[in-house]
Amino acid sequence: MRFLIELSFKGTNYHGWQKQSNASTVQAEIDTALSVICQVPIEVTGAGRTDAGVHANQMYAHFDNNFDLDLKELKFKLNSILPNDISVINTFKVQDDFHSRFDATSRTYKYYIQSTKNVFNDNLYYFSRKLDVDAMNKASSHLLGIQDFTSFSKLHTQTHTNFCNITYANWEYHNELLVFTISANRFLRNMVRAIVGTLINIGLSKIKPIEIKEIISSKNRGNAGYSVPSHALFLTRIEYEKEFKRI
Repeated sequence: MRFLIELSFKGTNYHGWQKQSNASTVQAEIDTALSVICQVPIEVTGAGRTDAGVHANQMYAHFDNNFDLDLKELKFKLNSILPNDISVINTFKVQDDFHSRFDATSRTYKYYIQSTKNVFNDNLYYFSRKLDVDAMNKASSHLLGIQDFTSFSKLHTQTHTNFCNITYANWEYHNELLVFTISANRFLRNMVRAIVGTLINIGLSKIKPIEIKEIISSKNRGNAGYSVPSHALFLTRIEYEKEFKRI
């Protein structure tokens, strides 16, 4: 039987989603909690892999179990066991061939920038210099479509391809916050943070908006901008082509 968990987490205390032998991760916390509840070793499969310090408003993960589970009780027990920075939003029973990662068609990230320092919110990137948002959005338009994003990927990663299909990329103000929203079928490691750093350089007039096309075609990480800090990056939405069938 296959079950699906919808969850959110604050990534500050974790070295990303994926389980590691020598570091605390979100997946490891969930695996441990589920193994206690089910009384057998459980390993979840997430819809994606977030980097260290990155947060998620929405994440999905599936797991298999040999016997049925009461979904409401499962949610209650998980939230009772898991630390306060991980919250289970929903639990579902799904078809055995449903896959939280491979069936996902789109992921959306948001990056939050504040121009004034806020000591009560440490999940924003404090950046006080004035940015040309129009230029940043012109550059963002060149990110759209299916392209090789090697220039924005962490080096020496184990991926079969660096092609991604970006369907949305835009900067806009929400009250006093400058927010970058980007959606794609998949993302490479460190990709969003490198894109944001490059666009900030464009906003500072260090490079022209059109030059992002040359950066992409170069397939050279050294030509792109710096990677912004992870603490202001949120995975906000995961979409599936069809609503998963809840059994």
